[in-house]
Amino acid sequence: MAAPSPGPHEALAPSPEAGQRAPVSSSSRRGLLRRLWDKQTRLGLFEIGPRHELHGWTSMMQAGLWAATQVSIDHPPTGLPTQEDFSEVLTQVHEGFELGTLAGPAFARLRRSLGLAEEDYQAALGPGGPYLQFLSTSKSKASFFLSHDQRFFLKTQRRREVRVLLAHLPRYVQHLQRHPHSLLARLLGVHSLRVAQGKKKYFIIMQSVFYPAGRISERYDIKGCQVSRWVEPAPEGSPLVLVLKDLNFQGKTMNLVVTPALPGQEHWRPRLPQGEAQARRWCSTGPQRTWLLRQMELDTAFLRELRVLDYSLLMAFQHLHDDEWGPGSSVIFRIARSVQGPQIPEEPGTQNRRLLPDGPNALHVLDGPEHRYFLGLVDLATVYGLRKRLEHLWKTLRYPGRTFSTVSPARYAQRLCQWVEAHTE
Repeated sequence: MAAPSPGPHEALAPSPEAGQRAPVSSSSRRGLLRRLWDKQTRLGLFEIGPRHELHGWTSMMQAGLWAATQVSIDHPPTGLPTQEDFSEVLTQVHEGFELGTLAGPAFARLRRSLGLAEEDYQAALGPGGPYLQFLSTSKSKASFFLSHDQRFFLKTQRRREVRVLLAHLPRYVQHLQRHPHSLLARLLGVHSLRVAQGKKKYFIIMQSVFYPAGRISERYDIKGCQVSRWVEPAPEGSPLVLVLKDLNFQGKTMNLVVTPALPGQEHWRPRLPQGEAQARRWCSTGPQRTWLLRQMELDTAFLRELRVLDYSLLMAFQHLHDDEWGPGSSVIFRIARSVQGPQIPEEPGTQNRRLLPDGPNALHVLDGPEHRYFLGLVDLATVYGLRKRLEHLWKTLRYPGRTFSTVSPARYAQRLCQWVEAHTE
């Protein structure tokens, strides 16, 4: 199915660092050092208040998204999904700008399947509180925002990336239906914003993998390679929010082996839904690590079929607190009804389900004996076309003997799965 053809692209807003790139003379060295320090100290989250340079843009996004979500509240999709659900483009005209909603009914259905109430979605993204700007260590020229509660992540996208996402959307939805515990980031909306008679700027909305963020101590963006995969860590005790990369993770592992119950408490068991035997079959893949390796295989195989590469495994961890444990030092579990998905009797093994931690972001959370890990696959819009093939050839010559991100989709998927296997226990 062909995706709708978006209009011309520009970034939603200038890069936050654009004003810091002007050349300077030797006599301005002190000023340059000051600006570099300012850039470093700005990394992290910043409230976009009335004096912020992006306040006008984000205010329009909030007003537009409130109205767009109201459409799905007033007219929720009914019946079976149709091709029109994936191709619909709704443009709403506001004072001074237009907001487009692409494939609105399809995304409304997806949000409902995740148990996300439209009213909650509207309240988080609407004008109720200021967005947060995230200044990333990524080389991408995209702008990054979080809703005021940090539950939803907004990112500007190039026109070609939007077209890829929409073209793959039916298969993406099908994959999530078949694998409701997938590690793929949950894409919740694709929109365009046009100010006055200007060009359209595109952005997507996702569930944040790093939610709730209050107790997270470290964050990583993993691609399974070496070139350009190091970030200078923040000084100890610094409040900066940095997303580190592969080389920063060297010597570390994720420990997913849950400690057994204490003597005398073996009778305690996780709370299971009706149909306990069926629930246990969902979890028959074994420990958390076994589940994770299998789900990585399923999700990366799907991305390989789409010829997608350059995606990342986002990962964060926090120390488990007392209120995140149950009797006998066993994690409290539940089965989330919103992600049970369809029953496929002929393919029960492909479901790869698990007992989910009893938390607000259960799909992207794995608990070990001491840490809670947040995991999700993001950036799913880069296709291995001619440009990437040429980039692969150039990097092969430029970085002999080193691993880099631009490789074939099959090699990319295999390498990332191998990285997870090597860094978990």
